[in-house]
Amino acid sequence: MVLQRVSRASVSVDGNVIGSIARGLVVLLGVGGDDEPATARRLAQKCAEMRLFPGDTGHFDRSLVDIGGEALVVSQFTLLADMRRGRRPSFGEAAPPERAAPLVDAFIEALAGAGVRVRSGRFGAMMSVELVNDGPVTIVLDSRELDRARR
Repeated sequence: MVLQRVSRASVSVDGNVIGSIARGLVVLLGVGGDDEPATARRLAQKCAEMRLFPGDTGHFDRSLVDIGGEALVVSQFTLLADMRRGRRPSFGEAAPPERAAPLVDAFIEALAGAGVRVRSGRFGAMMSVELVNDGPVTIVLDSRELDRARR
């Protein structure tokens, strides 16, 4: 998953805006073959609570929930590209669409359940994402690392 702190963002399909947010996070979400509903819930909670926004001192001490921020979630299986061999990416580690779509939905539901206003792209569609990166602040979060940290 890639998180980008933004001042605004939108996602379009066929030239039509289907989701837009003001201040918050763009979440580019790749679902791996080993991911489970519990993984989606843990990642959503982490996104809601990560302190990526400045408070009065200018330090990263406020979360998406703290600032009343929004999230734009865009499913992006290409995040799981394997480029170890050849010149063409392999996507063997990505979950198949019938498994990934419900996990993207579970992530969105859990993020909304944490008190975040959520907008999203359209699963499986060709989308155009426009954003104004704030900072810039970009964080890469790997669900496998979260699982290892829990052990």
